[in-house]
Amino acid sequence: MKARLTAIFKAEARAHWDALFADTDDCVWPVLSMKEAQSHPHNLAREAFVDIAGVQQPAPAPRLSRTPGTIQSPPPLLGEHTRERLASLGLTGDEIARLLEIGAVREVVAPPC
Repeated sequence: MKARLTAIFKAEARAHWDALFADTDDCVWPVLSMKEAQSHPHNLAREAFVDIAGVQQPAPAPRLSRTPGTIQSPPPLLGEHTRERLASLGLTGDEIARLLEIGAVREVVAPPC
């Protein structure tokens, strides 16, 4: 069954399926990239994404009237906590250094004050 459904959905472009199911009550939605999700009409209407420190990210959910969720800090920079995260996974300093050396991971170095 999975193979048959896969073949059927692959036979047409996503735009075809979007149009076919657009005005129905069916639970059929495309898998969207983050960029697509941010500009999808449903998410725009619900204000489902917020800008924090120049980074678009999902708004807290669920939205509760008496205890609304809030984003408490800006998102980390790419690589900001590399060493700490890898160490928390049990990697040694030498292993982390090697991963940095070969470019498998990277870290942000704070500019001098």
